[in-house]
Amino acid sequence: MTPLSEEMVRLGSTRSVIRELFEFGARRSAEIGAENVFDFSLGNPSAPPPRIVTETAAELLSTCDPAALHSYTSAQGDASVRAAIARDLTARFSLPYSPDDLYLTMGAAAALCCAFKALTCPGDSFVVLAPYFPEYQVFLQAAGAKMTVVPPRTRDFQIDLDALDRAIDAHTKGVVVNSPNNPSGAVYSPETCKQLADLLTAKSEAYGHPIWLLSDEPYREIVYPGAEVPWLPALYRDTLVCYSYSKSLSIPGDRFGYLLIPPASPDAKRLSFAVAGAARSLGYVCAPTFFQRIMERCTGYTADLSVYAKNRDLLLEAFRSYGYSCVPPQGAFYLFPRTLEEDDGAFCERARKFDLLLVPGSSFGCPGHMRISYCVPTERILRSLPAFQALAQTYL
Repeated sequence: MTPLSEEMVRLGSTRSVIRELFEFGARRSAEIGAENVFDFSLGNPSAPPPRIVTETAAELLSTCDPAALHSYTSAQGDASVRAAIARDLTARFSLPYSPDDLYLTMGAAAALCCAFKALTCPGDSFVVLAPYFPEYQVFLQAAGAKMTVVPPRTRDFQIDLDALDRAIDAHTKGVVVNSPNNPSGAVYSPETCKQLADLLTAKSEAYGHPIWLLSDEPYREIVYPGAEVPWLPALYRDTLVCYSYSKSLSIPGDRFGYLLIPPASPDAKRLSFAVAGAARSLGYVCAPTFFQRIMERCTGYTADLSVYAKNRDLLLEAFRSYGYSCVPPQGAFYLFPRTLEEDDGAFCERARKFDLLLVPGSSFGCPGHMRISYCVPTERILRSLPAFQALAQTYL
């Protein structure tokens, strides 16, 4: 037998819980019909992309020289595309950005992988805040970094700043935040973000090196009334932004985003080289040219995201009457209720008997909860409510 990386064999042969549920849902749909399976496993937006995306794609395909439309660009992305994104960011957030501050990537996941790889030195660790996206652990392990987890503050899912303070030490290279949050839907308040910036500034001074803030922002535009998403680079200089257009434009399968490097950082030039080197070593050179050209015209637009507020409100109202307890999400498109028994894995397994596909909170470092991805057609929400009610009644 050929020797292989046993770690990679393990990763490849064991899907994430989310993907496993998604695959189970596909098999179950073939058995009993998709209309009878209530799949809330994957954050796969159901809202259609805005017309400008499809119209731009059609126009480019019909009018552009195919050789130019499908050829390689510069490794970090075409300069004119990066300039368009930089102009949009400058206009929206009132800080000056240039094309050189951006590295275009295959979504936020690639941006995170490049950032971790660029920053990590032997012995480094990164702090993540539970509940967190499970793949952070995979990305950090691949970069050679340790992951330190700050437990969740489940009463509101804001950052437990005292616990974060205790988690940061001399080996901490960075802190990863995700707001609006997957899976809780929490949006870190302006006050919380200001305190976070002050804490990282103090810790950087105490340890004599920057503690980088990595802001994972695929849900930035999905925010409900009363919540505000602060622009973290305006609060903390050494912030890297990892962004994806997957959710805002409803194009998750097209895998397009960027890594924004803080231009005011004294390390900006070397960090840009390190990001380019990381992308090169990982094979993430040159994001898809076709979608670069689309984003040159479409950055700053969003899909019609109003369906998510409607779905959220339907679920929250029903859940209150069924006996589920949930912190109302302020953004993204996930509900994160408490499970009706301590063992969230057992609860979600029981839910399968009602063809409800729910992700255990333990996958996100927050046991005793379940994630419901409600970026689905509203009809699915309505059809699923009797199943959620019947599930709750089994605990009476």
